[in-house]
Amino acid sequence: MLKLYNTLSRKLEEFKPIKKGKVGMYTCGPTVYWYAHIGNMRAYLFSDLLKRTFIYNNYKVNHVINITDVGHLTSDSDEGEDRIEKAAKKEGKNIQEIVEHYFNAFHEDLKKLNILEPAKWAKATKHIKEQIELIKKLEEKGYTYKTSDGIYFDSSKFKNYSKLAKLNISGLQAGKRISVGEKKNSTDFALWKFSNTEEKRQQEWNSPWGVGFPGWHIECSAMSMKYLGEHFDIHTGGEDHVPVHHTNEIAQSEAATGKKFVNFWLHIAFLTFKGEKVSKSKGGLYTISELEKLGYKPAHYRYFCYLTHYRKPLNFTLENLDAAKTAYERIERKIIELKTETHKGNDLTKEYEAEFLSAINDDLNTPVAIQIFQKALDDFDFEPKKKIALLEKFDSVLGFSVKDMQESLVVLPNEVEKLVKAREDFRKTKMWKEADIIRERIKEKGYLVEDSPDGSKITKI
Repeated sequence: MLKLYNTLSRKLEEFKPIKKGKVGMYTCGPTVYWYAHIGNMRAYLFSDLLKRTFIYNNYKVNHVINITDVGHLTSDSDEGEDRIEKAAKKEGKNIQEIVEHYFNAFHEDLKKLNILEPAKWAKATKHIKEQIELIKKLEEKGYTYKTSDGIYFDSSKFKNYSKLAKLNISGLQAGKRISVGEKKNSTDFALWKFSNTEEKRQQEWNSPWGVGFPGWHIECSAMSMKYLGEHFDIHTGGEDHVPVHHTNEIAQSEAATGKKFVNFWLHIAFLTFKGEKVSKSKGGLYTISELEKLGYKPAHYRYFCYLTHYRKPLNFTLENLDAAKTAYERIERKIIELKTETHKGNDLTKEYEAEFLSAINDDLNTPVAIQIFQKALDDFDFEPKKKIALLEKFDSVLGFSVKDMQESLVVLPNEVEKLVKAREDFRKTKMWKEADIIRERIKEKGYLVEDSPDGSKITKI
């Protein structure tokens, strides 16, 4: 039995698909105006874990991720510049160059982190027709009104608007959550924004209401329903999407169709640093590429994320990442050793598989699942070939690339070899300070030195 925490009910619920053996799943994707930081990537590692868990439970998953390449403004109050247009102006490039560059960088990070591809990447600008049609439906049903800057959704006409976020709407003051301006209610939101005639936009379209561009929220509703239907199983995103973006998605979708939009809403908690949420607006923290330059593999970050349950804030420090790296590398060494072991043992597959399934089906409890993985790995009584087969099966969920773990031969340039020998000589004579200086010089050359009881190991950064 797979149980998941549903933000809509604030409860753990048994997952039951709409269609037997199939899952329709939508993940809020990137707004491609800058590089994704590791806080962003935690959300995609979570949705990847969820999808892999469905597959492990023998479901076929139709997974859609959107690409927001228009309409996401710089504030949730439907004010400010379009983030993509702003980036294009800042960098002196056209929109296509901005979108392609930052999406390619994002996509490369997904590959590095061993995140499975979705069945469909849905780009907002390729679905303008669907968004206009959805707005027309809402207009026909009396949910919209016009202001000087766009077409808005009247949230007061949608019963139980606050059901996802549990908002106290009567207690919301103008300017607290969003500014009112010409809006009828503080929680109303833009469906279509009119182009400012004084400002030249690179992206705008004709519509029944005038030249402009879609609001951010309407994009996700139009695209998710196109590919998954008007009622589907799972919608994921960061917890910051709950009070505005996902609340608005539910309102406009259910108002248009008269049906329940999504059965399960799953949200991941923030990555934090010194107690504060890591965000682009605060300059981010690190990108995956920047962590690589510091000597960390993307797999180290994946492992680090799964040591904490997805619904708990994850405190990031390089010290914490170092600890995860050390633990991951221990697993890697043990796996490499295991692949050459031939001693006899027992087949403990069923016992460990039952424990692992119980953990992962308990709202994706990765900390416990990793403990079970490590316990099986360290069990000398478990027959090696059976053990490695089971660990590879567990890895279909965890995504640590167990099959690819093997001893890598590093060929050192002569100058680096000389530095390694000099460092070993210093270590033998207990000249630790000098040895540390040499270690840094080796690092500058692009190699890392790791010391263990078995000697020094050199890896390329």
